[in-house]
Amino acid sequence: MTLAIETRALTKRYGRHTALDGMDLAVETGSVFGMIGPNGAGKTTAMRLLLDIIRPTSGDATVLGRSPISGGAALRREIGFLPGELLLEGRVTGRSLLKHYAEISGPVAPGRIDELAERLGLDLSRHVRKLSKGNKQKLGLVQAFMHEPKLLVLDEPTSGLDPLVQQEFLSMVREAQHNGQTVFLSSHVLSEIQNAADKVAVLRNGVIVKVGDVASLRASAVRRVFVDFADASAASIQSTLAALPNLDHLTVTDGAVVQVTGTVEGHIDALVKAIAPFHVVDLRVEEQDLESSVIDLYSKEANK
Repeated sequence: MTLAIETRALTKRYGRHTALDGMDLAVETGSVFGMIGPNGAGKTTAMRLLLDIIRPTSGDATVLGRSPISGGAALRREIGFLPGELLLEGRVTGRSLLKHYAEISGPVAPGRIDELAERLGLDLSRHVRKLSKGNKQKLGLVQAFMHEPKLLVLDEPTSGLDPLVQQEFLSMVREAQHNGQTVFLSSHVLSEIQNAADKVAVLRNGVIVKVGDVASLRASAVRRVFVDFADASAASIQSTLAALPNLDHLTVTDGAVVQVTGTVEGHIDALVKAIAPFHVVDLRVEEQDLESSVIDLYSKEANK
């Protein structure tokens, strides 16, 4: 197993504030690795350390087999980076700006820029300063992908993009992985990470509290469930569902239709089997937003 990224006790402090605390991380070459966590968790700090935009207080990192500090321009040309706070201004067109970036990042295949721009729906003839946030984000994605780097480091890559463009971005990520590139991305959107990544690290206050594959993350997620029953008593439903170990915050409301709400941790198989003998009028399962899921995970870790 070869690693595109490896960190050992990587730490960054600003005075008394610890932005990243002893991060140990291993990202396999050719994988798509996601970092999730609410704003301020340390995702952007970790990426900036890997790119030598900032220097660590302690610990060290290896990127594509080299130190970010000593790797210099040669290493950075092998990386495509999209920052979380993308600031693009100027009285130049998108095409002119990308041409300038191409001279810095290294060779770009003929037609590659136009291909990416067409896929993302980006008009390269428009001046950068007149672009919307979403179109500036598209421009940032083109500059990150255009030279087909060995490593893509993408901080909140779909911010400002509409759903159709987000799907195209996910296709670009899969193609990059198919070509042997490594993708390291961060997000606070759980569904984005689930759709894109093979493996995920969850951050809390600069500390990795969990690393696992996407399947295990999905299995451990907390979902809110809503079930409507007909031709059944509230009491019988209450007694049946109360026995389920992974069903919490159960509420049963009696009426012409018995309405049930609750939260399910992990798989919903036991719930589906428990309600099967009843007449189910409606069943809805809603995944919690990432912030709520991560807070639940943090609480479990703190109580261990």
